[in-house]
Amino acid sequence: MKKWMIISLILLVGLLAACGQEQSKSAAKEEGTSTKELKKVKIMLDWTPNTNHTGLYVAKEKGYFEEQGLDVEIVLPGEAGANQLVASGQADFGIGAQESLTQARVQGVPLVSIAAIIQHNTSGFASPKDKKIDSPADFEGKTYGGYGDPVEKAVIDSLMKQENADVENVNIVNMGNSDFFTAVERDIDFAWIYYAWTGVEAELRNQKLNMVYLTDYSEKLDYYTPVLTTSEDKIKEDPDTVRAFVTAASKGYKYAINNPEKSAEILIKAVPDLDPELVRASQKWLSPRYQDDAKQWGVQKLEVWENYASWMMDNQLLEKKLDAEASFTNEFLPEVKE
Repeated sequence: MKKWMIISLILLVGLLAACGQEQSKSAAKEEGTSTKELKKVKIMLDWTPNTNHTGLYVAKEKGYFEEQGLDVEIVLPGEAGANQLVASGQADFGIGAQESLTQARVQGVPLVSIAAIIQHNTSGFASPKDKKIDSPADFEGKTYGGYGDPVEKAVIDSLMKQENADVENVNIVNMGNSDFFTAVERDIDFAWIYYAWTGVEAELRNQKLNMVYLTDYSEKLDYYTPVLTTSEDKIKEDPDTVRAFVTAASKGYKYAINNPEKSAEILIKAVPDLDPELVRASQKWLSPRYQDDAKQWGVQKLEVWENYASWMMDNQLLEKKLDAEASFTNEFLPEVKE
């Protein structure tokens, strides 16, 4: 009799445990969570965190990556750039730019752009108003502070030629990672900036700038910068993870487009060392420009890749012609509408 009581008790305990597990699974389902283990992936930034990256921090904070089964680590850049680490498989995804990716692919580096973070090029040559640089012709006799890439001189040259000015009359120096505002007070007249960050900071400082935007002088210079990247191997071997990552990132950037104030606070919370006032002002300026006139965030056009590669070839910056179609893809974006 006691033996049967013990057996019955064991069966009852087992039944209760099973019921408890089912209730836990049901509750997790109702809350939109999953008991499935998240897949760890890593994205390497191109620079210190800023509003170009807000959508990623939103996707992490709001749980969009988790919804896609991902545990995403956002990694700051080191000595080796994002392109190198993504191509070698040390990072799953990266932040890059069409100009560097174009050069890399021509050299045989198997990188692919999987989404345009900003639809149009918002960069240009900035100078304090008192430098009186109103157009590319005014670069003559001035000192440009750059970072040592041959593309810089080529861009300056192509703009100056339109006004019959000579790039050889520009003093080009490498200022490395020097702060723009410090450099222009010391020995630099103009530099290449992204207005969403440095330009907005100038506004907050009440420092008036003259801007020579690249897109005002050449349609071919309206390229994608920055972009999300991955490797050809990642796309071939693990397309589901690529799709999951892009889906979550897209949702993060859509949130940032519609909620600039809230998304700015998310970035500030994630990276407390940033200047909160600058983040809020920059986000307000940049959020409408993520998607701009595109049908959806992230979409890339073949003609943009072909135009910029053509410009690079014309300026002897590429060793051979770029296979533009293989350099980017829209296939992982949700609901692409061409």
